[in-house]
Amino acid sequence: QLQFVESGGGLVQPGGSLRLSCVASGDTLNNYYIAWFRQAPGKKRELVARITVGGSPTYADFVKDRFTISRDNAQFTVYMQMNYLSTADTAVYYCHARHEWTSSESWGQGTQVTVSS
Repeated sequence: QLQFVESGGGLVQPGGSLRLSCVASGDTLNNYYIAWFRQAPGKKRELVARITVGGSPTYADFVKDRFTISRDNAQFTVYMQMNYLSTADTAVYYCHARHEWTSSESWGQGTQVTVSS
């Protein structure tokens, strides 16, 4: 069973950058669709970015040209590079995996991103 350990969150000033990581165990990443979600206080969890098994990314409109999702299957790790952060990006960020044929799902534990001056 796939499990994630998530890291990389923290406090950053507006305009700054952070790189989030999720390290997998229990299974390889090769056959999983990967996504990043976020949830701000009082808000519903929302999709931020997705990357297919073949490595093709898609992004929510509010992060296009600022965030980059990537995967390194050999290192059992998924990433999200976040640039030009604004206060609106403050949230708990979660990585997510869904197996391409079993549809089994796994979530990271969440990492807090706070953008503040």
